[in-house]
Amino acid sequence: MSIITNISQSNYNNRGFILPAIDIIEGKAVRLTHGDYNSKKVYYNDPVEAAKAFEGAGLTGLHLVDLDGAKAGKITNIKVLDAIANNTSLQIDFGGGVKQEQDVVDVINAGAQMVTIGSLAIKQPALLAQWVLTFGSDRFFIGADVLNEKIKISGWLQDGGMDVFQFLTQMQAIGIQHFFCTDIQKDGAMQGASVALYQKILDQFPGLHLTASGGVSTIEDIEAVKNVGCHGAIIGKAIYEGLLTLKQLQRYN
Repeated sequence: MSIITNISQSNYNNRGFILPAIDIIEGKAVRLTHGDYNSKKVYYNDPVEAAKAFEGAGLTGLHLVDLDGAKAGKITNIKVLDAIANNTSLQIDFGGGVKQEQDVVDVINAGAQMVTIGSLAIKQPALLAQWVLTFGSDRFFIGADVLNEKIKISGWLQDGGMDVFQFLTQMQAIGIQHFFCTDIQKDGAMQGASVALYQKILDQFPGLHLTASGGVSTIEDIEAVKNVGCHGAIIGKAIYEGLLTLKQLQRYN
């Protein structure tokens, strides 16, 4: 295994409340609706421009997703991560196609502070547990994609075999504390956040570092997820479509 050359540790608590999202297909910044690749809309041909705009507005974190990698099962757009890391000081989490330990090393070396893990956490929890021992739990940002409180995996096409509460219990048992939860019905629809779901999760898991994802499209949505105890909010399409301006988001960082 190659050594980690990017020795800086995860700065989860320094990323600010707002995490702008950049999803990558063929090197471009895009957004999908309900995870449907056929709904792709390109917003930036060069994702670095988007990242610089976020940093220029005072945002400090970035949620970067390799959609090609997620679909192919192997990291595909790591050059985008490298370019953003070299041209900004954003605290980046990166995911999509991370399947083996060398992938974790490569992502960290390319400039990410955290590695985002999705389906692998369900399919290979023992492997994730080993990575936690090797790299530290703060290096990982675990995604829980849910439909009617049930975990969905593999691009939301497969049943994960458990509900979100069972999943969080399993993840906490191996030391994970940093999660984001996406309500599939809300993702990309800009119809409000799943506040009731987040409240239910945090009632059962007080102290959990939970980031809201999907449907956050107004200041009221941000305030609502913050008030129930979420540690952050991932926002994508609402920024690109102008429902939320970067100036409005400045005060949350």
